[in-house]
Amino acid sequence: MDTTAYLDAVVEQTSTLAEWMDGGDAAAPVPTCPKWTLTDLVDHVGATQRMVTMLVGERMTDPSAAFAGYTAPPADSAEWRAWLNDGAAEAKQAFESVADDTPVWDPSGADAGVRFWSRRLFGEISVHRADAAATLDKSYELAPEPAVAAIEDWLDTLTSRGYWENRPDFANALRGSGQTLHFHATDAPGEWLARREPDMVALERTHAEADVTVRGPAADLLLVLSRRRPLGAVTTLEIQGERALLDLWIEHMNWVTDA
Repeated sequence: MDTTAYLDAVVEQTSTLAEWMDGGDAAAPVPTCPKWTLTDLVDHVGATQRMVTMLVGERMTDPSAAFAGYTAPPADSAEWRAWLNDGAAEAKQAFESVADDTPVWDPSGADAGVRFWSRRLFGEISVHRADAAATLDKSYELAPEPAVAAIEDWLDTLTSRGYWENRPDFANALRGSGQTLHFHATDAPGEWLARREPDMVALERTHAEADVTVRGPAADLLLVLSRRRPLGAVTTLEIQGERALLDLWIEHMNWVTDA
């Protein structure tokens, strides 16, 4: 997927989420994010899209003003639908005003800028739409190829140098001496090998033997890796090897659910 495809998908998925949220119970708990209510979910999705709109649209190399520009959602849930859709549309417009190599700050440490944020918004809405589905008893669907792209975003972000340096709890838990985990989507091309090193988690896009391997449909793999569905509740995934390594990995994929 390229930048345009990511933003088209952001607009489409946000529209679905906004329709589900329209007039919802603001205080309803989000089971996949135990500290959140439906208001928190709407706030996070809409505010994040607006922050990225500022970063990209104004070509910021310092994020301070974007962070300070936080915008809260309407108190009336009947206004959420328009607020969410407006945020996605504004984000798409911002990305249309820049090129992939336009300098823009991002937290990955890789100076990926525009490319980082287009994929990050896509990954965000793909995962948070699953939160909405779990809260509102909706059916969550994501085609295999987009699901692979969302897994790529999730794993790449979580193994980035910026994330490692800014989340010492994650770094301390995932330090290792070469232990490997292999994630394999079976319904679209997508394989990743994560290697736990003393100072990083190295991520490769490859097929390889590993200490533990988990294989299955991309959408189910995404939901499990992002902690949106318990591993034990997903019957479509095949696990081979040291289950404890996989359990430890999933336990610490909590950068959103613990927000």
